[in-house]
Amino acid sequence: MGRRYNRRMRPLATLVLLTPCLACAQIQPEFAYNGVGRAFPVQIKGNGKLELRLLQGGSAEVIETVPAKSGKQDLAKLFPSLWTAKRPAVLYAQLVANGKPKGPALVLRPMVNPVLSVLKPDKTVEFQKDEDNEYAGIHAWVDQDLLLETNLGNMRFRLRPDCAPNTVRNIMDLAKGGYYRDVIWHRIVPVARGNPFVIQGGDPSGTGSGGPGFAYALEDSPLPHDFGVISMARSTDPNTNGSQFFVCLSREGTARLDHKYASFGQLIEGAEVVRKTAAAPLEGERPKNPPTIRRAILVDAAPYSKP
Repeated sequence: MGRRYNRRMRPLATLVLLTPCLACAQIQPEFAYNGVGRAFPVQIKGNGKLELRLLQGGSAEVIETVPAKSGKQDLAKLFPSLWTAKRPAVLYAQLVANGKPKGPALVLRPMVNPVLSVLKPDKTVEFQKDEDNEYAGIHAWVDQDLLLETNLGNMRFRLRPDCAPNTVRNIMDLAKGGYYRDVIWHRIVPVARGNPFVIQGGDPSGTGSGGPGFAYALEDSPLPHDFGVISMARSTDPNTNGSQFFVCLSREGTARLDHKYASFGQLIEGAEVVRKTAAAPLEGERPKNPPTIRRAILVDAAPYSKP
């Protein structure tokens, strides 16, 4: 992609003003951050025969199942492997009542230093892993979806912290803080190189050059760019993710973005709204009457299960 595209695709974070169903969550952490080797208190709410399943991020394969009870529990005692894993990865803790998953899962993100990326002379991105990365504990939160309420309808995205955990948290925090109120889709590229490409937003200034006042490192997300995948925009420097994002319009048009941009979620509702947005009349890549994100909210995700 050319520099003009990259400059305008500075990171866009989705707006989440509310968390309407958090009170309905069946398992919640007492603290968001839990240091390695320490107690990990959570509150469990449920009736009947209760179990907790520890699930692998992405595949939802069951790692371990233990009995549970309503009230305060120590997740570290229920799952001692949380502190002994040699290669910690994003996991999910799912409550099961009478054999059925109940409520959104708890996302368990290991606290390790981010893998940094550098832009090579040939403009490709290289990720530099820290072999001495120390495992400091777990950052936990209730699994939620991102809902964009637009003037053309709603788009709902399943967030993928198993693919880009830091990006997901950034988007959630910006959304909760009201960052995305009345933000336009400032750039629409219905076709590039012969294939449907992207719609882009997340800049309150509406210019394509604005951001939240900070930037963070590019994550090497394994989630393929495809229709309905939401991903971070950035400048030429790979470590300039901030608040702008784009939604892909086709696999054929966006496959070349894999491992160059941080994909962090998948559309689960609102495909027609995406297509309507992409069909807006344009002057170049600028919508004549830009479609608008009225607000972004976080809503509890479905119980975590295999794709």
